Amino acid sequence: MINFKSVFSHCCLTLFVAFAANAQVQVPRDTSFTLYGTYIKEKKYRPYIRIAEPELKTGVLVKKDLVYSDLNGRKLLVDVYCPQNRKQKYPGVVLIFGGGWRSGDKSQMEAMGRVLAAKGYVAFAPEYRLSLEAIYPAAVYDLKQAVRWMRLHHKEFNLDVSKIASLGTSAGGQLAALLGTTNHDERFEADDSSSGASSAIQAIVDIDGTLAFHHPESVEGKAASWWFGGDYQQKPELWEDAAPLNHVDKNTAPILFVNSSLPRFHAGRDDMVAKLDSLQIYSQVKEFPDTPHPFWFFHPWFDPMMETVVDFLDKQFK
Repeated sequence: MINFKSVFSHCCLTLFVAFAANAQVQVPRDTSFTLYGTYIKEKKYRPYIRIAEPELKTGVLVKKDLVYSDLNGRKLLVDVYCPQNRKQKYPGVVLIFGGGWRSGDKSQMEAMGRVLAAKGYVAFAPEYRLSLEAIYPAAVYDLKQAVRWMRLHHKEFNLDVSKIASLGTSAGGQLAALLGTTNHDERFEADDSSSGASSAIQAIVDIDGTLAFHHPESVEGKAASWWFGGDYQQKPELWEDAAPLNHVDKNTAPILFVNSSLPRFHAGRDDMVAKLDSLQIYSQVKEFPDTPHPFWFFHPWFDPMMETVVDFLDKQFK
């Protein structure tokens, strides 16, 4: 086991490029992974696909760009989608976007947020520091802070603090799984996490996120190297410790694996299911045949995927 606080203090690659008048730090952005760009790319091979854009249902409240963390002027923002009915408490879901730990943004989770809020969940879509700004484990620190913030602000959103799931896509799926396999592990908490609120996760939804970086089924390369600040030969301890597969224990939350038909994006899944089975922790696998990696953005897969997700969450929380 390694001391992440020591690693992080020595390896953080934070790149501050300018300060705005409001003291918000402007950071470099990689815009290579966008919803529209992905649509154009995938439509060449599957001309029938359509971007999933569910309507904002009556009774759903949206609050965007709320500040959940301030890191010396670097404000981390979150979008919240929640039921307006305040007569009951609702389970929560933290929505974690993908993009190779380097690109992507929280707006890419809006379609899921709208559906979940309409189904009786409070959905939180936070941003987190990507590899151009800060290497691993900064993103993990940020997302655990987001979960604590959710619990601290539970009254504002009628959140049931005992029922919070992590859901992520691609790199976000890996992070969602890591959040739920490191419950109560202080090594994954930042030094400023003494708020009294827990970052523990009670259910996981991993949508095409790897479970292991150095594994016979894994082909993670450049994107992972950027995130870890080196390849496996240079940073083997980080490659191993970032793998959710390596952290499965009695505190791991039940998990739903939702996968495309591309095996590289669920590397380590079968090994993880075996570990979960040995601990009698519930897991479920749903694989969509003949699908591209970013299938979650598009019809005809979005609706059945969300039905699977909501059914799993309902079984865990309702």
